[in-house]
Amino acid sequence: MGRTSKVVTSGLLILALAAVSVPAGMNLVPALLPKDPAAVAITPAAQLPPATLGSITGVSPLPADAPLPNSADLAAALDQALSADGVGQFSAYVADASTGKSLYSNDGDDPRIPASNLKLLTALAALKSLGAGTRMTTSVMPGTTPNSLILRGGGDAMLATGTSDPSAVMGHAGLATLAKETAAALAKAGVSGPITLSVDDSLFTGPALNPNWADGDVASGQIAPIYPLALYAARSGPSVMTGPRPEDSAMTVTEAFAAALEAAGIPVSGQIARAKAPEGAPLASISSATVAEQVQYFLVESDNYLAEVMARLVASKQHQEASNTGAVKAVREVVTGLGLSLDGVATTDNCGLALGNLISAKTLSQTISLMLAQSGSDVGQALAGLPIAGLSGTLGGRFSGGDSLSVAGLVRAKTGTLFEVSALTGYVINAQGRVLVFSIIGNGLTAGPASATPIIDAAATILAKS
Repeated sequence: MGRTSKVVTSGLLILALAAVSVPAGMNLVPALLPKDPAAVAITPAAQLPPATLGSITGVSPLPADAPLPNSADLAAALDQALSADGVGQFSAYVADASTGKSLYSNDGDDPRIPASNLKLLTALAALKSLGAGTRMTTSVMPGTTPNSLILRGGGDAMLATGTSDPSAVMGHAGLATLAKETAAALAKAGVSGPITLSVDDSLFTGPALNPNWADGDVASGQIAPIYPLALYAARSGPSVMTGPRPEDSAMTVTEAFAAALEAAGIPVSGQIARAKAPEGAPLASISSATVAEQVQYFLVESDNYLAEVMARLVASKQHQEASNTGAVKAVREVVTGLGLSLDGVATTDNCGLALGNLISAKTLSQTISLMLAQSGSDVGQALAGLPIAGLSGTLGGRFSGGDSLSVAGLVRAKTGTLFEVSALTGYVINAQGRVLVFSIIGNGLTAGPASATPIIDAAATILAKS
């Protein structure tokens, strides 16, 4: 490992230790402080908490004149790593981030099935079209009678049943908070229960399921029917990542809201129906985490449902039908508007679950280059959602042994996994301090995606050490 790699790794360890130790210290301090105010007054200055954050020393900026890797040496090493007979077909593309110079290509122009690497396009489109700081609103609207309410979905699929948590992404908006605000508004208007409740989920149109998704993927919980409001990204709980999902997340949310109203002292009667909410001011509302936070979440966790919800919101913003077809069209429209060519790219969904998606490793690498070039803009906020090798998200369990352990923390990339597909697209800081963008796609993996993981990780390790 080169000097820069060691320095950056040391910096990552310092940051990781700081993240762990600071909260622990905060919990211990109250128990250790003397209760006598006079004793507190003579606490030595060195023991007082800092008023400002200190800077981390020992982490050098990346050198502007760092040499490029030798293309011939890099090609020889990558060709050897990716020539795994009998595993499947691998394509790859590597370029220098700052100059765009191509450093390696192995069928890099050939379209391949990208799996969840397609979410990178969806992230670009959502951040550009919707805006990184935008929040989605879930509202309670008055119905046609004083004792009727309509819950209107505004695109927040990360609702929670409890109170709103301003520090959270999942559960930033909570139905218990919405119910309490609704109860207060009804009391102010002189309305007492029971009330009838309906749901307006008309923001999205067309079939809730994309016909290109396999029935088995739906049955196993890889995806679910898409609605403009859902609990926990259409899962049964905040930390449940597998298993069946609700078939009608809009109705699931409304039923949970009815229970929250009951708990807030507002009885609900009758069956929940669907109805179009009238225009006007809401009685109460709650807002989601920002688009940037939700995009980062669906990238690091590779959440199919959230990616599809975001794509439909893009369609609505772009004045397309907020359907499967409209969402695919709108995402392509926004991405090409950013200057990324999609010639030869086929997309049939926006999360990468469909097998009809085809994109080249070169185009995926260019997507990362675009994010890096605009790192200070809304689009650049997608970078924070790329999993970190050996540390976070879908890369948390990889780069954890053997030669790849030495580059943990230096690779940031989006994973992609289907039954016969494994892909990895992102960037590395190499041993000389150069930022390299890359994409590696394995297709036709008859032994399953796990057979390709060590091969892809070995190739990324070569890049980090180059």
